[in-house]
Amino acid sequence: MRSVGTLTRADLAEKINRKVGFSRSESLAMVEAILDHMCGALAKGDNVKISGFGSFVLRDKNERIGRNPKTGVEVPITPRRVLTFRASQLLKQRIVDGG
Repeated sequence: MRSVGTLTRADLAEKINRKVGFSRSESLAMVEAILDHMCGALAKGDNVKISGFGSFVLRDKNERIGRNPKTGVEVPITPRRVLTFRASQLLKQRIVDGG
């Protein structure tokens, strides 16, 4: 069912199917709907917080000067928006405790 070291959409849908009893197609549609909703919120500029799991936070980075490590030439790095994930304390503790 699962690739080594990777949790997929299909894995999530399978878990919903087993735990809740929805059909496979309903389970996959639920996973897709949740991910679409999260992506839509992030695209609008909203942060996404999932209690007990973590937060997806958007940050705007200003233009700055960087350096090409190979040549040493300074180059401007354009301003951009980046997405970061911050795990909740509960998630961090579950990872440390092993489950």
